[in-house]
Amino acid sequence: MSTVLQLAIVLGIMVLVHEFGHFAVAKLCGIRVEVFSIGFGKRLFGFKRGDTDYRLSLLPLGGYVKMAGDNPGEAPTGDPGEFNAHPRWQRVAVALAGPVANFILAIGLMTGVSMLHNEVQEYISGPAQTDYIPAKTAAANTGIHSGDLIVHYDNIENPTWDQVAIRSLLNINQTIPFSFVHDGQRTDTKIFVEAKEGADNFALDKLGLIPKMQPTPVQVSDLTPNTPAAHAGLQPKDQITTIDGLQLHSVPALLAYLQDQAGKPASLSILRNGATIPMQITPELLDSGDGSKLYRLGFTPVQPPVKVERLPLGKAIVASWDFNKKGSLLIVEVLKRMFTRQVSVRSLSGPIGIGTQIHQAVQMPGWMPLIGLMSYISLNLGIFNLLPIPILDGGMILFLLIESIIRRDLNQQIKERVYQVAFVCLLVFAVMVIFNDLTKLPLFTHLKP
Repeated sequence: MSTVLQLAIVLGIMVLVHEFGHFAVAKLCGIRVEVFSIGFGKRLFGFKRGDTDYRLSLLPLGGYVKMAGDNPGEAPTGDPGEFNAHPRWQRVAVALAGPVANFILAIGLMTGVSMLHNEVQEYISGPAQTDYIPAKTAAANTGIHSGDLIVHYDNIENPTWDQVAIRSLLNINQTIPFSFVHDGQRTDTKIFVEAKEGADNFALDKLGLIPKMQPTPVQVSDLTPNTPAAHAGLQPKDQITTIDGLQLHSVPALLAYLQDQAGKPASLSILRNGATIPMQITPELLDSGDGSKLYRLGFTPVQPPVKVERLPLGKAIVASWDFNKKGSLLIVEVLKRMFTRQVSVRSLSGPIGIGTQIHQAVQMPGWMPLIGLMSYISLNLGIFNLLPIPILDGGMILFLLIESIIRRDLNQQIKERVYQVAFVCLLVFAVMVIFNDLTKLPLFTHLKP
């Protein structure tokens, strides 16, 4: 129920802002607005002020602004308050206002969080240096070693880890150019971005690329009772400088090494109060938190360092613009790759998938995960509505541009048929996306062989 409530609040904000954009510009243009609705279907409750019925409707998966005379196939009556009675440039402005409002919201959200608490893990924006390369992975097959630096990935030269993650998601189950430097020697090769479980469960460590998250060793924060770490005598504040002679700098790297060793006893070198202490430890299969079991030691680490800033307004706007520009370009590229079949439609998330992501973001520390996700959802909503598909804002704009070029209105009956076909197509698309969401639920994924 908490996930449903969180989804309703976040989507409600997105829809409210989008529809308010249409509403505000329509009012400025003198167009009579008959209904302002959050949700579709049966009216639950609301109030009427002036010509407008403000309502909350039964199905909370969107909303709409109903303007006078804005019915496909309906002939104009000559009423000056009707939508079709106004100049085409005003109607284009009304259609654009919803997506533009979503873009403004995205920039505003990220500007606010950047001014109050701009928190970023340091390694994300740093050079893509590896910490450990697990055996029998796509990365291991390229010959890259632990500690090597990735200098080219897909179409990015000298990428950050953030860019490596993004380009990987855009190239699921495809082979891309890949270059790294080992002992001062550059190797140009290719890597297959394998994702057997799909994009939703993809992670760089499954590809075999584990980032060096910090220059310092892994430090123990807390111990879990009755685990190998507790039995071996590890203590809070201990630093694991080496394991079997390897210097690892993150828990993902340490876990990957333990899986490669399949439970073999390990020799640790521990730094405690300035003194080095040798220690023998045997990993055990322990619950990883998602129903699976991994070889683990049984301690909670100190988290990698983060950069926390309170940016002034000017710098916060620039940081927000950069964040949203990158997100927008990523969304556009995903759409482009869907049409060229380089990205599967199965990678899309519907209400269930979005709700899960919101719930996970709410549980993360700080405001950045949630606000960043809300900004990204707002961008998605704005860009999706600009697609030149009838019923969507982009479809309306397309019709208006065509009518401006030919200098006459299109046949109302033809427009009505096009809208009907588009509605059916969007309905089928929505059902497919929701079905994708359902197949990703644990109830179904656990049934897979």
